[in-house]
Amino acid sequence: MANEDLLKLKIDKSKVVFRPRRKKKIVYAAFGVILIILLASLSTRGVFTPSVQVQVATVAQFYPSQAFTVLNASGYVVAQRKSALASKVTGRLIWLGVEEGSIVKKDQVVARLENQDVSAAKDQAAANVNVARFNLDQARAELRDATLSFNRNKELLGRGVVAQQAYDDAAARYDKAAAAVAAAEAALKANIAALEGAAALLEYTMIRAPFDAVVLTKDADVGDIVTPLGAAANAKASVVTIADMSSLEVEADVSESNLSQVRLDQPCEIQLDALPDQRFRGEIHMIVPTADRSKATVMVKVRFVDKDRRVLPEMSAKVAFLSRLVKPEEEKPRTALSQTALLNRKDVKAVFLVRGDRVAERPVNLGRPMGDMIEVLGGVKVGDRVVLNPSNKLRDGSKIRIEEK
Repeated sequence: MANEDLLKLKIDKSKVVFRPRRKKKIVYAAFGVILIILLASLSTRGVFTPSVQVQVATVAQFYPSQAFTVLNASGYVVAQRKSALASKVTGRLIWLGVEEGSIVKKDQVVARLENQDVSAAKDQAAANVNVARFNLDQARAELRDATLSFNRNKELLGRGVVAQQAYDDAAARYDKAAAAVAAAEAALKANIAALEGAAALLEYTMIRAPFDAVVLTKDADVGDIVTPLGAAANAKASVVTIADMSSLEVEADVSESNLSQVRLDQPCEIQLDALPDQRFRGEIHMIVPTADRSKATVMVKVRFVDKDRRVLPEMSAKVAFLSRLVKPEEEKPRTALSQTALLNRKDVKAVFLVRGDRVAERPVNLGRPMGDMIEVLGGVKVGDRVVLNPSNKLRDGSKIRIEEK
């Protein structure tokens, strides 16, 4: 019976209804739409397109004078009047009145050596001069008395009043007095010369500035031995080094092959590495009449037209030799880029600005052309990189590969 009951149990398949999984279809459809949108976006942004190889240049600060520069050279700022102050005598430095950067005037005492012995010698020479003057005065007084006696005896001898012996004695006394005066005068001159020599020796212990200048270096300290030759151990040959800042010039080397492009009084522009944003007016002061055989160059000295306290000796400099003077409106720098970077977009000029590995098209406002460069008034700034000679393949947002130089 149990088996019969089990056989009667059946499933009525006609009543079973198949229901599709609608939720999964919706998810698959949404995923497909998102994938299509993502692929379209990546395609629009050039992910699947090959990168375009380009050359780039930097938007730079441009001086108008660069358009009429005929030659460039490098060199250093050098003081044409420079001196290492020392003494003609050997002595110990006991006083130093300046330091680096001090401004000194002509004949100003900047240092002093010990001079007690020389000062004493000068005092002694001065005393000897006084003694010689007193001796001269005494000799002159004796000469006056001898002259009167001689003249009187000469007159009396003519009258026959005195003997010849008295006249001869008066004449001898006169000659002796005249000789004594001459000797006293010579002694006075000798003592005056000795005094001048002692004064010169004392002056040698006073180290003075020979011209208006600025102290560049301090070469000795108080207590050091200063000697003219500096050969002794631990001795100093000079106390300080000074330079006339009004004599600063740039000494630049010009190749012999380019020498025909420079001339005396030619206008120049000087740029110092220490002051890169400043241009100084200059002109050729001298073309040194000799060449450097090892470098095949000739030294050209360029003086500064305008003096500036920031310019210091031994600064490195670059010199631009110009074909004409710079006009006042051409003195200020301008932002410029290469004309080969420009795009024609109807009535608007544009450039492709480099942003990482892609480019962005930017309209620019232009000014005057300056040689192969052109002034930019707006749209880009100094330091931006732009594409040179952009190809027709480039679009706003295109992927690029910068060509290696």
